[in-house]
Amino acid sequence: MLIGYARTSTADQEAGLAAQERDLRAAGCEKVFAEQVSSVAAERPALVQALAFIREGDTLLVAKPDRLARNTADLLNITETLAKRGIGLRILSMGGSELDTGSATGKLMLTMLGAVAAFERELMLERQREGIRKAADAGKYKGRAPTARRQSDEVRRLIAEGMKPTAIAAQLGIGRASVYRIAKAA
Repeated sequence: MLIGYARTSTADQEAGLAAQERDLRAAGCEKVFAEQVSSVAAERPALVQALAFIREGDTLLVAKPDRLARNTADLLNITETLAKRGIGLRILSMGGSELDTGSATGKLMLTMLGAVAAFERELMLERQREGIRKAADAGKYKGRAPTARRQSDEVRRLIAEGMKPTAIAAQLGIGRASVYRIAKAA
């Protein structure tokens, strides 16, 4: 049985998730597990469900390796876990061609391409940090605007009305700790 797994990092990427699901079904997946959660999140519930559902002799399909794993080590760990259970892994888009880890060549290519992707990501992050540092030195980069502080007046008003911090946080979409910080500063 072919089982698909699709993931995007944010809800803003709805079209990307739909495209992954479409591609996985077109490749013959009978069941597709999909979620919108960052790969660095502690839990990826749909991945956990997919791995619990899949059985020996089945194959897990993903659109791209970064949709499945956090980094090269995570990718290789998942691949090894699947192999030990007698489950194959196919990646639909690896530089324009499909990759099947059922062969020695497939495993080699996965390891090499995973390492290159990790290297590329580190270089990109390094360039990003350098750009942020330059912009900050030039006074052009101030960082992300604090969302809770912009609502300080509203927080203080709700506190004065007797609303509890947890309710205020939920109503305004900010953290409870931010409510307490604003209350303390007042």
